Amino acid sequence: MADPKVLIVGAGPTGLTLALWLTKLGIPIRIIDKLAAPAPFSRALGVQARTLELYLQLDRRDVHLAREVAESGLKVAGANFWTSGRRVAHVPFRDIGEGQSPFPYVLIYAQDAHERLLIRHLEHEGISVERSTELIRFGQRTDGVRAILAKDGVEESCEIAFIAGCDGARSAVRAATGTSFAGGTYSRLFYVADVDATGPPVDSDIHIELDQADLLALFPMDGKKRVRLVGTMRDDAVEPQFEDVSRRAIDRMKLNVEKVNWFSTYRVHHRVAGRFRDGRAFLLGDAAHIHSPVGAQGMNTGIGDAVNLAWKLAAVIRGEAAESLLDTYEKERIAFARRLVRTTDQIFTFASRPGPIAERVRTSIFPRVVPLLFRSHRLRAFLFHTVSQLQIRYRHSALSEGKAGKVHGGDRLPWVKISTSADNFAFVATLRWQVHVYGEPRDGVAEVCSSLNVPLHRFSWNDDMRAAGLQRDALYLIRPDSYVALADSKADPKRLRGYFERRGISVSSSR
Repeated sequence: MADPKVLIVGAGPTGLTLALWLTKLGIPIRIIDKLAAPAPFSRALGVQARTLELYLQLDRRDVHLAREVAESGLKVAGANFWTSGRRVAHVPFRDIGEGQSPFPYVLIYAQDAHERLLIRHLEHEGISVERSTELIRFGQRTDGVRAILAKDGVEESCEIAFIAGCDGARSAVRAATGTSFAGGTYSRLFYVADVDATGPPVDSDIHIELDQADLLALFPMDGKKRVRLVGTMRDDAVEPQFEDVSRRAIDRMKLNVEKVNWFSTYRVHHRVAGRFRDGRAFLLGDAAHIHSPVGAQGMNTGIGDAVNLAWKLAAVIRGEAAESLLDTYEKERIAFARRLVRTTDQIFTFASRPGPIAERVRTSIFPRVVPLLFRSHRLRAFLFHTVSQLQIRYRHSALSEGKAGKVHGGDRLPWVKISTSADNFAFVATLRWQVHVYGEPRDGVAEVCSSLNVPLHRFSWNDDMRAAGLQRDALYLIRPDSYVALADSKADPKRLRGYFERRGISVSSSR
């Protein structure tokens, strides 16, 4: 193994994504996990469009990660809301994000299968997860980190440049840094169960029972008999088993559970770490933020953390940027995490609050209003844009500058068709800085791009680009994670050069 530069603690989707991205960027890593094997059952289910877009960046002749996930998953047809044993509202999801993303749908893909796929791609790069290996402690110096690991009771010392805590809500990395994890825990005990079942709600839709405070949500897993149930336990359960779940909602939906494949209980937390960076140590995923499962945001947010940090670590390790670049990881990701926890907390509180007023809102008003709202194309587009994480942006980051059209520095690069069979996202599958011009580049832009080792991509102007908010002939500098760094309506080559000079960033000619 090459001398590792980054130690990744935790081999869930967040840690695996970080490992895969760093490896693709040419950075030697080690990834460890204290579990002897990957978890055999799924936890997270939803894969958002933005995650699939990020996976597109790894596409090469022999790599099709986004396509594999999309083709292996189940596209959800819609959501149904139930009260008193009746289906009272239906919201269609098919192609809800049409025109916004190459993945305009809601996708179910179980986390255990997701992890196996990421592991396979990582092994294809020659990297294996070191199982049954635990972080004992670590210490930081100005030039690196010394970590003590243990496997089968035998300790070893590991010298690395940086350490990444992707080790979940009970993160050893977070504990070692003394970082706070403020928040709270909801009082009710919840369960999650993967079951084989039959009945009216077993199809390709999501089903949610709104009666009283006995929350029950049903998610399709294969479009056949296997479904995921999330609901509340009976208050008198001592050693909870599936037989102790609150049956009222299950019975009202006429759900016949034939086999329980997996069952677990948990309490829902809402917490955000006080900081995501402590010197050479970083927190990602559940080690940095946990919240209710509303909207299938948790795993996707962790993957977004990993992609954001990976290219910055690679640039610093390669000597293409000062360590101050790493400060932007926390700045960009912690603001979104705080907003996400706040939003999911409000929705979860509404969904589970007891009392006659809350019940009337859930069972009477909500089912009437939601289908009406979804008739609006603009609202459907807004909701998809929000839930799918396409709306995540970093306008206040030190890396963000300018505005051209409706696109600001810090925004996700809008997805647009450039022909009937191609789109602009095909060009971000390089993990490189690049410049996009939709129209004609200004004199001098090509020369500056060449001197900066930044590829220039020019696209013939069309109406889809205007609709997406892009400005004709403007210059858009794209970061390695496909966010806009600089949006310049005047396409000034001097401003492009100055962007890199002011931030002390260079781009290697070998990449």
